[in-house]
Amino acid sequence: MRRSWLMALCFGLWSLFAAPFGFANGVYQSVTGDVRAATGTAAPVSVAKDQRVLPGTTVTTGAGAQAIIRFDDGHVVVLNENSEFRVNQYSFDKDKPQSDNIAIQILKGALRSVSGLIGSRSRNAFSLLAPQSTIGIRGTDFMIALVNPAYLSVLQGSIAATNAAGTATFAAGATATVASSTTLAVAIPVSALPASVSQTFSSLGNVAVGTGAGAGAASSAATGGLTAGMIAAGVAVVGVAVAASSSADENHSAGSPAAAGTTGTTGTK
Repeated sequence: MRRSWLMALCFGLWSLFAAPFGFANGVYQSVTGDVRAATGTAAPVSVAKDQRVLPGTTVTTGAGAQAIIRFDDGHVVVLNENSEFRVNQYSFDKDKPQSDNIAIQILKGALRSVSGLIGSRSRNAFSLLAPQSTIGIRGTDFMIALVNPAYLSVLQGSIAATNAAGTATFAAGATATVASSTTLAVAIPVSALPASVSQTFSSLGNVAVGTGAGAGAASSAATGGLTAGMIAAGVAVVGVAVAASSSADENHSAGSPAAAGTTGTTGTK
C-alpha cells in the first residue's frame, strides 16, 4: 500500500515539474472511470484530469472508462474503454515545424485521433502504429478499433494505411479493415462492421473534442461519422483510393482521394 502511494506521489511530482522544462507532451483533458498510466518500468498508477502526459507513457482504460488526451499542438486522442495506448515520441515547437513529430501506438481497444497543428502543417510527422498497419494522416479525424482484424473509419481528411502489402488511402466517409500486417487494407461498407465496432465508432464519433490548433473536428453527422441511421441503412463507402506503386500508376497521387467507390490494390516492390 505504501509502495503504491509513493509511486503515485512520484508520478504526480514528475508530471508537475516536467511541463516547464518541455518534457511533457500534453494533458489529460478528461478522465472517466479507471484510467492508469505507466512510464518505463514503473507500475501503472491512476491519472487525473489536467495531469501532464509524459514521453514513453502507456495509458490503459478499464471497463466503462474513457480518457481524452490533448497534446501541446492541439492534437486530440480519445481512448475508448478497455484500451491500451502508448506515446512513443512527441516533439513540438510552434516556431520550428522541422521538429514536429508524433509517433503514437494502439496496442488494444479503440481510439479516435483528431489532428492538431502538426497534422495541418507537417502531415508526414504523424504516425499511429497498430499491429496490422501504420496509419498516416492528411489533416484528419479518424477512428480505429482492434478486434483482429483492425477496423478504420475516417470522419474528416484522409488516412494512409501502410504495411508489408502496400499502402491504401481512405478519404472522409470511408470505413475499412486490415486483416493482418501482410494484407492490404480494404474498403468495406458500414453495414459490414461488427455490431461492437459500430457501437464503438458511434460512441467515439459523438465525443465533443473541441477545436485543435490548425485543424478541428466537426460533429460526426457533419463529417460522415457513423450514425444509427447510417448503420441501419448500410451506407456504402465513398472516396476510397489506394496508393499506387507501379510505374503504370505514376500519374496518380498516392495521397489523393479517388472518385466515390473507387478501390484498388498495390503491393510492395
